[in-house]
Amino acid sequence: MPNYRRLWCPGGTYFFTVTLLERHGNDLLVRHIDALRQAVREVKRVHPFTIHGWAVLPDHLHCVIELPEGEHDFALRWRLIKMVFSKKAPKGEHVSASRAKRNERGLWQRRYWEHLIRDEADFAAHMDYVHINPLKHGLVTRVADWPYSTFHRLVADGIYPADWAGSDESLPDYRD
Repeated sequence: MPNYRRLWCPGGTYFFTVTLLERHGNDLLVRHIDALRQAVREVKRVHPFTIHGWAVLPDHLHCVIELPEGEHDFALRWRLIKMVFSKKAPKGEHVSASRAKRNERGLWQRRYWEHLIRDEADFAAHMDYVHINPLKHGLVTRVADWPYSTFHRLVADGIYPADWAGSDESLPDYRD
């Protein structure tokens, strides 16, 4: 079994990719966006964190969050967000024998990608990646057209222009 190493940084800012187990053709996250938002609010109330950027796609999400000073346990927060959402989401997915044995639903991939943000340039690049992702996946033709992200709040705050990444010429070069 691989030895997964996590970089625990109290008060750190992290980029995450969290993915549904069954990705292809699955729109569970946007279909039940209110349940996901409620799960995040419930966890934030008990285990605070700051959301800098967030985009929910049909089958995965990306975000940049900052933990409070002295806090390092992002894993607890993700476990709880996934658990609360799973309790709110309708049942019906396939559940493998190993998940059934652990009394788990078959909604989320067990692991997720995290990256500790190193500096301002790293922060800016990951914030751009979060917000460009719906466009990258062909879900919209302009970033401003995707309703499930913090892009609109950041436009209102003057961080992004409303037409950011609105045409091929303005697109950052993000490759898989």
